[in-house]
Amino acid sequence: MNTRKTLMKSRREFLTRTTMATAGIALGGSALTAAGYSRISGANEKIRMGFIGLGNRGSQLLRLFMSNPDVEIAAFCDVYEPYMLRDRSRVDPRYIKELGGQIPALGEQFPNEVKKYADYRKLLDDKNIDAVCIATPDHWHALQTIHAIQAGKDVYVEKPLTITIKEGRMMVEAWKNSKQVVAVGLNRRGNVVYQKLAADVQAGKIGKVSVARAFRINNMYPDGIGRYKPENPPKDLNWDMWLGPRSYRPYQYNIAPYKFRWWSDYSSQMGNWGVHYMDVIRWMMGETAPVAISAHGSRKLINDDSDIPDTMEVTFEFASGAIIVFCIYEASSGGLFQFGEVELRGTKGTLYASESGYRITGARPGQFQGWTKQIEDETLDAKNIPLPDGSSGNSTAALVRNFLDCIKSRQMPLCPLEEGHRSTSFAHLANIALKVKARLEWDPVKEIFTNNEEANKYLHYEYRKPYKL
Repeated sequence: MNTRKTLMKSRREFLTRTTMATAGIALGGSALTAAGYSRISGANEKIRMGFIGLGNRGSQLLRLFMSNPDVEIAAFCDVYEPYMLRDRSRVDPRYIKELGGQIPALGEQFPNEVKKYADYRKLLDDKNIDAVCIATPDHWHALQTIHAIQAGKDVYVEKPLTITIKEGRMMVEAWKNSKQVVAVGLNRRGNVVYQKLAADVQAGKIGKVSVARAFRINNMYPDGIGRYKPENPPKDLNWDMWLGPRSYRPYQYNIAPYKFRWWSDYSSQMGNWGVHYMDVIRWMMGETAPVAISAHGSRKLINDDSDIPDTMEVTFEFASGAIIVFCIYEASSGGLFQFGEVELRGTKGTLYASESGYRITGARPGQFQGWTKQIEDETLDAKNIPLPDGSSGNSTAALVRNFLDCIKSRQMPLCPLEEGHRSTSFAHLANIALKVKARLEWDPVKEIFTNNEEANKYLHYEYRKPYKL
């Protein structure tokens, strides 16, 4: 099999063939499930996994990988020693008190020795590691993924894929020049409801889609992530390594762990939550990238150290004429939709969907129109969609299983690197538009702004020495 030819199949073919493949439809083949492993050369051999980043999300992924019998947990790396050692008794009590459930339970038992590395580069040098799971903060994903590809490891990397658009393109280029499988953890790609809708919407089920919307509501009023003064980090946290390519700054308890999501140097809520919704919406609509972006927002209501907006609305415009609107409201509560987490408004009907199911309401004719209802109302519960043999109803578990299958088959994962980069770019485009306070025109091929040179300055940042992209 020509690995690179197989992995470089077109995005359109990929979307078509993932219609009902929770457990792993990949390009050029059929679903790879537990029943089919025996047909794969080396199928009975365990995949030796290394984990880089073992905090909240990394620990969730560790448990999912552990649930697969063909995985051997082989190595850990984290800049916080209690996470690497899986010893909750050593976790700073302040973390447990202030972060609660965001601090993982730890304490897992393994049938074999798991190697421990304080530096991820040492883990990547380990020739006995087949693949790595990267769940570090966003600003580390690019370097670690590229280095893993160069080390010959297959990669499962968490979303959001990057902290800049340039990082994403560099990651894709590194992958294209390799033979590695790289999967991105945009979990809705593993969900049977959205897999069905991706095919149905593009086939015209609700007509031509003009507007799609989604939102993130999380009332953090009045104190948000709090206000803290710089201080010494816990003795077993390598703060300098945590910062990595970002500029040095003193440690604060409301940056790491977990709360980095509210600091623009390390993440954003547009990246944390917006990427999920932008990915699933553009997947269903068959769109790749916007051609114009505008954003409004501010941080006026929450009194904390965060430097991202507590209120934000962004509009993405596509060459097709369709638009996507995404809202972040972190100083209020309640919902916006009658059902679900995303809305697609088509000429034949309106769709509301989530991982648990969907509802379609047939459109009514407006002024001067003589047509009657074009489609009937429809409701579908995810429980009524059959799962492929050997798969999971948990969307992230399905992505993990698919990644493991693709390691064996060398086929395209459900969410490949280019798709992850395109979806993550939505977050960066939105944040840049808000920063420069302008309507930005975007060239999705050259990946530059065509009407605002100031905005182009934010496509990347200068890494702290000695780090290089």
